[in-house]
Amino acid sequence: MSKGPVKECVRSRTPPRERIIETARDLFHKHGLRGVGVDAIAEAAGTNKMTLYRHFGSKDDLIAACLTEAGREAAHEWDEWEAEFANDPKKLLLEWIDCAMACAVEDPRGCDIANAAVEITEPDHPARKVIAQVKTDHRDRLARICHAAGFRDAELLADALTLLVEGARVSWQSVGPEGPGSRFVQAARAIVAAFGGPKT
Repeated sequence: MSKGPVKECVRSRTPPRERIIETARDLFHKHGLRGVGVDAIAEAAGTNKMTLYRHFGSKDDLIAACLTEAGREAAHEWDEWEAEFANDPKKLLLEWIDCAMACAVEDPRGCDIANAAVEITEPDHPARKVIAQVKTDHRDRLARICHAAGFRDAELLADALTLLVEGARVSWQSVGPEGPGSRFVQAARAIVAAFGGPKT
């Protein structure tokens, strides 16, 4: 039996602001920030431009809200990982390495935050602060995990892994997961090993 009417009923009960963000995130992910207009977002969300602008003063504000939500989801995922591997931060670090590769293979569009950083060139765009904060938080999480695992020079290790994953994302999008990015896991694990492992 078709679930269409049921899905539409659930969708109609979703608050407009949440529905607009959910729809915009999906469209931005598929087509890029520049490739989607507010008319298309409003129509796909089952609302109108007046409602969209009532919740978001501009498309730029909507973009910032979408990236903020993406950052919240990423932080929640990190929280779950840290809870699961609370007694083994090194295993958590290796889990993150494997997950980053798996995500790249599953979704060739890559990281919405990184993609937005490339598309948005205006320094005063409201999303710029969101992008910087999310990426800084991600790097700081890695640093805390490296510290917790007892690695020597944990800050530098976190920076090296951050740079590696960001570069790998570009490679994955440029030439696909079969290019240099296919060796991300090996490279990341080699970097971890090069830092001498946990302090004794």
